[in-house]
Amino acid sequence: MAYDRYVAISKPLLYSQAMPMKLCVFLAAASYLGGFINSTIITRKTFSFDFCKDNIIDDFFCDLLPLVKLACGRKEGYQALMYFLLSSNVITPIALILASYLFIIATILRIRSTQGRLKAFSTCSSHLVSVTLYYGSILYIYSRPKTSYSFDTDKIVSTFYTVVFPMLNPLIYSLRNKDVKEALRKLFK
Repeated sequence: MAYDRYVAISKPLLYSQAMPMKLCVFLAAASYLGGFINSTIITRKTFSFDFCKDNIIDDFFCDLLPLVKLACGRKEGYQALMYFLLSSNVITPIALILASYLFIIATILRIRSTQGRLKAFSTCSSHLVSVTLYYGSILYIYSRPKTSYSFDTDKIVSTFYTVVFPMLNPLIYSLRNKDVKEALRKLFK
């Protein structure tokens, strides 16, 4: 989506040539394939664990970290795998999104009209806010050191990225609408 926004803003007249249907299908298929491979690797590795403690996961969302916490035996290989998958599935997309947005911002700053700049920023800002909320919570959970791990904190964060952020998305994306902006101004006055 970040690439789509970049092409739409930096080359609006060439959009249909720069984003042909084949490229869209390829990007979607690559995303699904990456998710499938990731899930298969993690599921297979998780099934190899022995669970000798309680089988109750004390968490809002059945996430990997609380599940691995219940497992017995050696988990070092699993943790190395998790860090590899974190870097490939979280860090890489964040880097690509940030690179796209740097190009977008550079392109927007070259727009001469103030109205054009504002419209371009409003188009991209909602996506950037959603990405920041989602990836920020994921980075917070998975890239902390083991010493600062807390089930209670993770329950709160997982509640946010499974319930609160998806509920905020329609509001975030509707802030581009003039009627919604006006209604919010009246509400907060």
